[in-house]
Amino acid sequence: MQLFLMRHGEAGFDAPSDRERKLTDIGRIHTGFMANWLAKQVSHFDLVIVSPYLRAQQTWQEVSKHLSDPRKWLVLDDVTPSGDAKMTVDIVLAYAEQYKADNVLVIAHMPILGFMVSELVAGIEPPLFATSAVAHIDMHGQHSSFVAMTAPHQVIV
Repeated sequence: MQLFLMRHGEAGFDAPSDRERKLTDIGRIHTGFMANWLAKQVSHFDLVIVSPYLRAQQTWQEVSKHLSDPRKWLVLDDVTPSGDAKMTVDIVLAYAEQYKADNVLVIAHMPILGFMVSELVAGIEPPLFATSAVAHIDMHGQHSSFVAMTAPHQVIV
């Protein structure tokens, strides 16, 4: 299974709560760059899991413009900034197995994304994700490897 973990695009701070923060114009642009990059990496996603927070939902809206429709997409309350990484990894892997997903995209937040990488790949410290950045993890049964971390500034031409 190929697992892609993506942080939401840049969001503003002028919102009544953290949950309601919206993407900025730059956040939408950078997300579009990363969506184009993702489309070159993967022909389709079998499963997409998105945080319920507005900025993650908006990130998915931007990404989905550049990709074919996934077989299944879910909003998962566990992929919020303060979510439990171990439990979230277990849930994501269970959904991937349930839907027989070979290519999975998770759109969420820091710090949970960094901790998820550490849960998935033995011996790796939690990486920092720039906004709109994507980590690619190659999962082989019980073994997984960190393939790459790609951020918008690396794909803008």
